[in-house]
Amino acid sequence: MQITRQADYALRAVHYLAQLSSNAKVSTSEIAEKQEIPLSFLAKIIAQLAVVGLVHTTRGAHGGVSLARNPDEISLLDVVEAIDGPITLNECVVESHNCTIENCAMQHVWCDAQDELVNRLKEARFSQFIPVS
Repeated sequence: MQITRQADYALRAVHYLAQLSSNAKVSTSEIAEKQEIPLSFLAKIIAQLAVVGLVHTTRGAHGGVSLARNPDEISLLDVVEAIDGPITLNECVVESHNCTIENCAMQHVWCDAQDELVNRLKEARFSQFIPVS
């Protein structure tokens, strides 16, 4: 199980923005260069993050990308789910009737593991990853 490359790039981009001073705007090309993300791919990712309200984008000479919320208010889960959708480790976690085995003994393990992962990502805020000067 692995997050998509797109989600990884989105996490890197938000992390980069979180390290800037509040309301600072940077170009998508700067983020792409500093985080080693293909520019055309990043543009699509930034658009997705803007749709869900994680970043603001402004066009023009004084435009750029900035965080829409404080880094303390953005979790890793917010970013991953904005790109990949809800985390599901197994179909039976979402809908138990999708399981082909009646009374599956493993379903509770899948449910517990998913809950732990989701809670861990929800608790991890981008403010935790900003180096203290």
